[in-house]
Amino acid sequence: MHDDRTLIEARLKRVLDERIRPAVYPESVPLDVAVWTAPGEPVPVAEGLAAHPEPTKVGAAWGAPWATSWFQVTGTVPTEWAGKTVEAVLDLGFDENMPGFQCEGLVYRPDGTPVKGLNPRNQWVRIAAPATGGENVHLHIEAASNPVILDYHPFLPTQLGDKETAGSEPQYKLARMDLAVFDETVWQLVIDLEVLGELMQELPEDSGRRYAVVRAIGRALDAVDLQDVNGSAPAARAELEGVLSTPAEPSAHRISAVGHAHIDSAWLWPLRETVRKVARTTSNMTALIEDEPDFVFAMSQAQQWAWVKEHRPEVWAKVKKAVADGRFVPAGGMWVESDTNMPGSEAMARQFVHGKRFFLDEFGIENDEAWLPDTFGFAAGLPQIIKAAGSKWLLTQKISWSQTNRFPHHTFNWEGIDGTRIFTHFPPVDTYNCSMKGSEIAHAAKNFKDKGVARHSLAPTGWGDGGGGTTREMIAKAGRLRDLEGSATVKWETPSAFFEKAEAEYPNAPVWVGELYLELHRATLTSQAGTKQGNRRSEHLLREAELWAATAAVRVEEFSYPYEELDRIWKTVLLHQFHDILPGSSIAWVHREARATYAKVADELNGIIDAAQRALAGDGGAGTLVFNSTPHTRDGVPAGGARPAAIDGQSAIASRADGGYVLDNGLLRVEIDARGLVVSAYDIVADRETVAPGQAANLPQIHADFPNMWDAWDVDEFYRNTVTDLTEVDGLEPGEDGASVRVVRSFGDSRLTQVLSLAPGSPRLDIDTEVDWHETEKFLKLAFPLDIHAERYASETQFGHFYRATHTNTSWEAAKFEACNHRFVHMEEPGWGVALVNDSTYGHDVTRAVRASDAGTTTTVRASLLRAPRFPDPETDQGVHRFRHALVPGAGIGDAVREGYRINLPERQVAGGAEVAPLVTVDNDAVVVTAVKLADDASGDVVVRFHESRGGRAKATLTAGFPVGSVDVTDLLERPLTDAAAPERSGDGVALALRPFELVTLRLTRA
Repeated sequence: MHDDRTLIEARLKRVLDERIRPAVYPESVPLDVAVWTAPGEPVPVAEGLAAHPEPTKVGAAWGAPWATSWFQVTGTVPTEWAGKTVEAVLDLGFDENMPGFQCEGLVYRPDGTPVKGLNPRNQWVRIAAPATGGENVHLHIEAASNPVILDYHPFLPTQLGDKETAGSEPQYKLARMDLAVFDETVWQLVIDLEVLGELMQELPEDSGRRYAVVRAIGRALDAVDLQDVNGSAPAARAELEGVLSTPAEPSAHRISAVGHAHIDSAWLWPLRETVRKVARTTSNMTALIEDEPDFVFAMSQAQQWAWVKEHRPEVWAKVKKAVADGRFVPAGGMWVESDTNMPGSEAMARQFVHGKRFFLDEFGIENDEAWLPDTFGFAAGLPQIIKAAGSKWLLTQKISWSQTNRFPHHTFNWEGIDGTRIFTHFPPVDTYNCSMKGSEIAHAAKNFKDKGVARHSLAPTGWGDGGGGTTREMIAKAGRLRDLEGSATVKWETPSAFFEKAEAEYPNAPVWVGELYLELHRATLTSQAGTKQGNRRSEHLLREAELWAATAAVRVEEFSYPYEELDRIWKTVLLHQFHDILPGSSIAWVHREARATYAKVADELNGIIDAAQRALAGDGGAGTLVFNSTPHTRDGVPAGGARPAAIDGQSAIASRADGGYVLDNGLLRVEIDARGLVVSAYDIVADRETVAPGQAANLPQIHADFPNMWDAWDVDEFYRNTVTDLTEVDGLEPGEDGASVRVVRSFGDSRLTQVLSLAPGSPRLDIDTEVDWHETEKFLKLAFPLDIHAERYASETQFGHFYRATHTNTSWEAAKFEACNHRFVHMEEPGWGVALVNDSTYGHDVTRAVRASDAGTTTTVRASLLRAPRFPDPETDQGVHRFRHALVPGAGIGDAVREGYRINLPERQVAGGAEVAPLVTVDNDAVVVTAVKLADDASGDVVVRFHESRGGRAKATLTAGFPVGSVDVTDLLERPLTDAAAPERSGDGVALALRPFELVTLRLTRA
């Protein structure tokens, strides 16, 4: 037989596009359309329904950027359509290739009942099935004219990302507003042909199954009367029954399809628009659940559920019913799908606390899985946090985006810094927006790296990013793929059902130890410095607020612990840790609002802190108390206590012959040359130089920074090929305090001012940097070349630290040319080390070189300060920024931990005479307390969370500064752990024995 396969494939495409798909709606009549545009921000539904619209028509332009238009569509079903299925086809001007990234709508009945959402891949509303004829149609559409930011020519700078700069030009034209007859037989024929056509493309060219499908398609197309598609569709479908009913091979890969709509809580749209995106999507999904008995939909991010509850109570009622039926599944157990690299220890814990508690309170459901398909890599401390929250599984997708190395597993055990292992799955379908295409299903089966020992994978199915969710077409395709020869099998299942099967079939899954580093989007550790500083400051203010409010509530009878305020503020901070807000990859509007929100949060938290400290300090005495919020004694003030500070020693400044200066406090001698660079940082106690010979530290460096794509997200390795050292100075002068030097530099259109200071009694050089930044597509770093031989270095992460190589022996190590730290990075030779601590930066790089002069090793650490990408925010980081760093020569890892807290938690001075004893004390500095608070259930119990911070075993005693009743070891949600050994007590003290990096939460009742 001659091979006419390609001829049939081409025929299929044309007949589908030009004849069969148009026949899905064989008859239509236009609807009458009127429109009212809301002034300013979106209005309540009742106001939109009550507005008086003006007539408009198909083809009319509508929708200024970010505006809301309320369309009213009315009409009557023709009497001759009696007995037929009738739908409204409502095309707002969609580009079907961009679901979630442009205009959208939510359809209401006149009484305000939501019907369903409209998006490029979901333009229909069922009117009657069957129709009686003569039905009146009256619908309202709340239509959002969200501009297209990520267009077909992506990453071009645009002013559309903020309503203040977007202008008023209409973005869309109404394309279709019709009543139409829906021919379900033709629609089913479309699905039959799409499924078989897509399957055919994936089968081996020489396989009998491929030719069987080709011949069946050919016969079906022969059966289609192109002048009467609707009349001939049943005959065409009959020709396909045989190939559609042939079962899959027994060894076929098995896919658990989970209905899904990954909705970014903010990205190329502001937070307020996400509230509406979630309402549209959940309306569609609850409607699908009613129509499709096998369909299961999972939605993560408790914040998004809370938005539906608060803003769309009618939709919420449908959601609650679907949850009760087990069809609409809360997933992930986190407040948002957050970044996991940059959030601090407590913040990462609270993501699970607030997320899981919301689902428990609302539905009595507890999540066993963490659900983070789009997060940009995973910190090595996360497994322990997942387990401490009572969960045991993790799903993500993003590691498939890595540019250099392919991850070796799809199902595996992920081991964190403390040894905790979490069963983890990367869906081999390589997308969190699966649409049930044959190419996607085939890719999942071929790509699955654990073939032979496992056979289950998961496919998050539905349009995401901007929402939309699963469509009836996807469900119909999945039905045909349930048991189809040549394909993996597909079955709708909940995430927990998938994980139970996957874990049972793979009890000895391989182990991956350490961080899950994404070899992409590395610049998200630096972009939008103001957002990152707001996050870091908020995290530490929350620590202070909880600590001092708890202390005051226990010690001062009339002081009330601000439960509701702290709960609300935590949720606000957690929301802004979403993986496109904190990483700096959202539009200008998002970051403008974030900066204002962080300022409001700081004011409110400072108010709580101030009230608690004043209550504790009392009215008596004319002295000054210093409150120490760090977990270590500081200048004689105990951790978590307050008393007058005691500082020993003094600092001196002298001139250098070259016009520079020398700072000396007896512990550290720092020489600053005439360029304002640190040419020596001499550890007097250890008799050891810190700065590499012939080099200078505190060196600002600037690079050209124009990545190949994803401007705000990416920095490509070639940025290192060109660098400019900023060594010219405008001014260099000693500070008035006699212990500091001020340096001023100009470069490009920007200005950099630094104050280098050496405090009495302190073995660290403090560096305060102010940058008035007006560069474009540049990357600013601060370099410290150190005379230290280190093949690895430590970066702080949640509840501990993680080691990375300084060398590039393998492609895995070379790919980590930009990485994340929290408060410190630390390099060490046996017996001596150096720490670089910071108050608000995350990105950094570490490189090593061997000097020709003395064969010594120079290890250079560089803190990343600022970038200037132009997409999606063309004004990224323009303006004034302030950073604090400190170089700590002679530091062990414990010193790095201590100094990291110190720079982030400045002392607070309060007038008063009543010294404040700590609410709890720990007698081993290796054990770091990360939270002291009252229990969330308002019982008055004191909750203390702590961990071993140095990577070794630690014994300690935690002593309460109040009479203690019972002591329980709990999970993060403050629930006693039934399998935990009872704490060993002596009076109000608790004996602790911690393994490396072990995290523990204790709940202490007050006797």
